[in-house]
Amino acid sequence: MRPGILRPSTQNGCVDAPLFFIPLWADLTAVGLGGIQGALFASGFRGQRRLDLLGVAIIGVVMGMGGGIIRDMLLDQPLSTLQSDWYLVTAIGAALVGMLLAAPLRRLNGLIVGLDAIVIGMFGAFGTSKALALGLPLIPAVFVGVCAAAGGGILRDVFMGLPVAIMHVGSLYAIAAAAGCLVLAVSNAIGVPLVWAAVAGIVVTAVIRVLAVVFDLSLPEQRMLYRRKVAAETGALPIVKP
Repeated sequence: MRPGILRPSTQNGCVDAPLFFIPLWADLTAVGLGGIQGALFASGFRGQRRLDLLGVAIIGVVMGMGGGIIRDMLLDQPLSTLQSDWYLVTAIGAALVGMLLAAPLRRLNGLIVGLDAIVIGMFGAFGTSKALALGLPLIPAVFVGVCAAAGGGILRDVFMGLPVAIMHVGSLYAIAAAAGCLVLAVSNAIGVPLVWAAVAGIVVTAVIRVLAVVFDLSLPEQRMLYRRKVAAETGALPIVKP
């Protein structure tokens, strides 16, 4: 079975048309962009947290494939990222490219923010679309989409022993994903074709994420946690160890 295709049960010896299909190129694009994001993040560490080539590749794979893995696990579906050689090849290749080009890419901060916003939107749209195609109600489908959008970042932070970014840093990471997934689900519910609903969801997620970064927007609780973390790191507050 090709990645991204869900087929209903056969009736009278015939197989109906596919219910849902994520084009391989689109899925690989999201995986590749996620791999680059993971490599840029991992290659920025110094000292004891500095990663070698293998470490950067692993974080790139986790970041690029994590969202799809969490999505399929929640939906009790075969892991689509393990149904083709191209997923791992793309994630590892993108991670290595991201590491090699880390220095010049970091100077293009606007480009990095834009890529991050698009990656979130794509994983959220793919997760919500697949959930809807499998018959999940609107709210659970949005939940699956948000988990898919944030899944790679969550796994990355867990692998590296860091606080989960979407809980501490803010910038409306999960809120942007939730808004885009909700737009997709509602649009599809009122009759908009799933492809165009997904495009709308990606755009909404990306716009909210970029605006949140540009204008430093975050939820009040997230802002408080972030300031406290910065104060502790800079010595303004004592770091209490258990």
